[in-house]
Parts: sequence; structure tokens; C-alpha cells
Amino acid sequence: MTIGTFRVSATDGKARAGELITAHGPVQTPAFMPVGTRAAVRALDVRDLREAGARIVLSNTYHLMLRPGADIIEEAGGLHGFMGWNGPILTDSGGYQVFSLEPKVTEAGVRFQSTYDGMYVDLSPEDAVRVQGQLGPDIAMILDVLVGLPSPSTVVRAAMERTLRWAERAINAHNRPDQLLFGIVQGGVDLDLRAESARRTAELGFPGFGIGGLSVGEPPEDRNRALAAAVDELPVGKPRYVMGLGDTEGILEAIARGADMFDCVLPTRLARHGKALTRNGDFNIKRAEFARSQDPIDQDCPCFTCQNHSRGYLRHLVMTGEITAHRLLSIHNLTFTLGVVAGARAAIEAGSFEAFRMTHLGARGFEDVDGTATIANRA
Repeated sequence: MTIGTFRVSATDGKARAGELITAHGPVQTPAFMPVGTRAAVRALDVRDLREAGARIVLSNTYHLMLRPGADIIEEAGGLHGFMGWNGPILTDSGGYQVFSLEPKVTEAGVRFQSTYDGMYVDLSPEDAVRVQGQLGPDIAMILDVLVGLPSPSTVVRAAMERTLRWAERAINAHNRPDQLLFGIVQGGVDLDLRAESARRTAELGFPGFGIGGLSVGEPPEDRNRALAAAVDELPVGKPRYVMGLGDTEGILEAIARGADMFDCVLPTRLARHGKALTRNGDFNIKRAEFARSQDPIDQDCPCFTCQNHSRGYLRHLVMTGEITAHRLLSIHNLTFTLGVVAGARAAIEAGSFEAFRMTHLGARGFEDVDGTATIANRA
């Protein structure tokens, strides 16, 4: 099949299962992408990722263009050769990281100060496309304009309009037929702006769409409404990627609204703080009650960690600062997250997605309030 082809194979309400064809193989959706910011998911190798169930990973343009440099990665055969991963890769444009540095934004692009050496760096929409061409991912993202929330509607609209203008420039600069370039929908939590941004971005003809500027601290119900407003204006036959969403409850809510792809550092970041994600609720492995426990994190989990190590051992590793703890807990948390997404796909195919979602919420101590997961029995 042609690179960029996206086929929806099953639907259940607005939830859908599909397959996106990339130069390095198909991506079955819904799909969660572990985040390998600097061409590595922290503490894990590519074998760990495969065994956890990952089929596509994400890396960060901002960090890689600064260290080791896009030219070095290009010489190594692009990210696939550089990191030894033979599956699909998506790179974000670095916009989120850049805007966290309070850059100077003009119509030409952004100027920011490198966190590595303090030097000033200019990045235009064309530069973002060029650098991602050198990095060689299967999916590249345009450079967009982010705003903090809440912001005045005039500020949100201005950012949305500039993102649209930058999107056109990115399309004109893109010249790799083996690489898909996704547009990004902005608009904050203003439903009219979200819908307008999605509609106008779709008219530009991208093969897929990121939905950006969400999961940045806004209430989940606002996120869900903004997401639904965007999805309703995007083409049925193209993938929809909610950027930065990583909690399983939020992912299932987004799938229920028609989203297909997700990424987040959350599973591995929580692992580095000793938190284990499970189907029956999350807990911190540092708790004293686990010191003598011979039980795995989850008796039914197929991951390497649960098949080989006890809670007591994992607690010992965390409490003594052994870096092995980061690896083992990250393997488990990614296996859990990827397993939930795979389960969602199977449920869509079986026509039982809503039952799957509600069972997941209940087991983890959440309840459904107007389509949004909320902690049950909250004070």
C-alpha cells in the first residue's frame, strides 16, 4: 500500500481501529508512542520497547538538532540507523520545548536560547521541516505556535492564525516523499477556534493531523470538549494525533471521541519516581509495606519485570538509588499503557469499546461524569 494510506477497519461509536502505512511499516491504531526525546527512551533500549509492545516511537527535533546535531544523525542513516530502531518514528517539531523557553516569536519564526550552551538559535517553519528531513522520521510535524492557558481569545486566535500560515510554509518546504508531514490544530479550549483551526488545517491537505495545545494543565472536561470540536472537522480517512496525552483514562476518552494516536513521557517519568501503573490502581513502590513482598507488581502482567521480580526487590532498588529500578518500572508502565491501548483496539473491533472503557475506569477507581474520568468517591 502507498505510504500515507490510512484505512479505518472498525468503528464503535466514534472510536475507531485503523492502520497507517509508513515507510518503516504499518502503525495499527489506536497507538501510543513512547517518548524517546534524545533518540532513546530513558533507561530502555529498543529491545525493551519492542517487548513492551511499542510499534512506533517519538523523538524530539529541538533536542536532537542541538545535540548531537541533525547532520551527525543524517550521516548515521537517520534516526533509524542512529538508534537502531527499525520501526516507524515520529518527530515533533520542537515547538513545545521551544515555547517553554519563552522565545522571541515573529512571523519569520522563533529565536530561543539553547539549554545546552546558552547560544541563540533561530528556527523557522522551513528549518523545522529541513531538520526533520535530515533526522529521517516516518512522520514529521510542522512548527506551531503555542500559548499558555488560559489566554485572551485575541492571543489564542493570533497563535492559531500564525500556525496556519506556518503550516502553508511547511508544506511548501517539505520534499521527502517517504516522510509524512502532519499539520497541527490549535485554538486553546475555545470550541469555535478549535473547529475553525481544524477545518482550515484540513483544507491544506496534510496526510494526518496533530491536535496540539491540550493536556497542558487545563481541566479534563475542557480538553475533551476542545478535542471533540477539532475531531468533528477533521477528515475521516486521515489519522488524528492528540499530542502529549498519556494517562490511560484520558487516552480512552480521546479514543471515544475519534482520536487515533498519542504520546507522553508520563509512564516512564512516573517510573523514575517509583510509581507503578496497574489495572487496579496506581501505587508507589517505596511504601514500607512492600519491603518483604514477594508478589510482582501485577500477577497477570506479561512484562519482563512482573515475570521476574518482586515488589520487595523493586522497592530495594528504588530506595538504594539503583538505576536498574528506572528500567524495570519503565518496562512495566509502558507495557501497561500499551496494553490498555491494544485492549481498546480489540474492544473496538468487537463492538464493546464503551464496556471496556467503563471496566477500566471502575477497576482503577474512576467514575464517568459526562464522558470524563473523575476520581470516584472524591471528597
